[in-house]
Amino acid sequence: MTTPPMNTSPVTTPPMTVPPVTAPLAITMGDPCGIGPEITVKACADTRRTEPVVVIGDPGVLARACRTTGERLEIRPITRPAEAAHRPGTLDVLTAGTPDTASPAPEPLAGLPWGTLHARAGAASFQYVQCGIALALRGEVTALVTAPVNKEALRLAGVPYPGHTEMLADLTRTRDYAMMMANDELRTVLVTVHQSLRTAIDALTTARELDVIRLTHRTLRRGGLAAPRIAVAGLNPHAGENGLFGREDQDVIAPAIEAARAEGIDASGPWPADTVFMRARAGEFDAVVAQYHDQGLIPVKYLGLEHGVNITIGLPFVRTSVDHGTAFDLAGRGTADHTSLLTALRHAAALTTQNRPTETPRH
Repeated sequence: MTTPPMNTSPVTTPPMTVPPVTAPLAITMGDPCGIGPEITVKACADTRRTEPVVVIGDPGVLARACRTTGERLEIRPITRPAEAAHRPGTLDVLTAGTPDTASPAPEPLAGLPWGTLHARAGAASFQYVQCGIALALRGEVTALVTAPVNKEALRLAGVPYPGHTEMLADLTRTRDYAMMMANDELRTVLVTVHQSLRTAIDALTTARELDVIRLTHRTLRRGGLAAPRIAVAGLNPHAGENGLFGREDQDVIAPAIEAARAEGIDASGPWPADTVFMRARAGEFDAVVAQYHDQGLIPVKYLGLEHGVNITIGLPFVRTSVDHGTAFDLAGRGTADHTSLLTALRHAAALTTQNRPTETPRH
């Protein structure tokens, strides 16, 4: 079967409105062949979950995930979030391709084997995100919480994005955005994300540094911190040692910190990266701005994948995600840990617009 070309045009909707308190969070099911469906039904059945949710996905795949995991949930298809019943033991499921998006509904996917790479699965996971974006922009859901997609499956389906972050930014026409990884002990925000280390260093600019510091400040205030303390990690060993090990810290990073402080933001550094994450974990800082992917993610992931959450900051709505991939080797066993998804739901609820501060930093 030939997968139809992907519609990757930005989602066109009316301006975003502040969602009502009763609007649910939306969970996108992720790749149908990975562990996304399993952790979704587990999280929705978990009595620790207090947030109202709707799931965007395939009802047949979710029913199969219930059988695999032993969860006893009634799969209840709906066409709009407002139709959700939010009853214990019920899973309200929106299928992509409803009037909420211009994309056609994907074919039933329950016949695809667990743990396999398939273009149809990649296409479907992309459509779930498109549907979620439209709902979030209209305020029909308060936030978007995403289960993992598979980059190879997306490529097979002709989706031109390396992951969720770039997909969400492009489809919402968001220019200034960043990835935050967080758990209960540490928050890090990345200046550069999915690119080689060589090109990441070339991509570092004072303007980008300042944008990420601002985004971090706004996000932490949105989450309830009145005066966030932001540490900026240096690029080079010992933050350059006054130019002995490179001048990027002095010439690129330090001016951004000075500009942020002039705007009233409590930013400091650049600090040596080999100790700043430890200091943040100990409570000295509320977040660390890291210069490249592994510098920022290794400290968070070392503390436990099951407790981490990926937050895209700068979007016109709140988006959080699990801190792991599709785990094809575990899919279909019913043993996947859903703790990260529960954490993502909790962070999404904390960051919704009801918690937005009345003041914003100067730009």
